[in-house]
Amino acid sequence: MKTKSAASVLSALLFAQGLLGFAGLATVLLKNRAHAASEIEVASELPPGPSLLVVR
Repeated sequence: MKTKSAASVLSALLFAQGLLGFAGLATVLLKNRAHAASEIEVASELPPGPSLLVVR
C-alpha cells in the first residue's frame, strides 16, 4: 500500500511541475507578444508623410 501512495504522490508532483512549466512558458510567450505589439504601436504613432534619408 505504501508503494501505491508513493506513486500517487510522485504522479501528483510531476503533474504540478508540468503545469508550472506550461504556465511559465505561456508567460514568456505572452510577454514577447505584448512587447512586439507595443513596438508596432510606437511605429504607428509616427506622423504620416515623406521621410528624408541623407547618405554621405
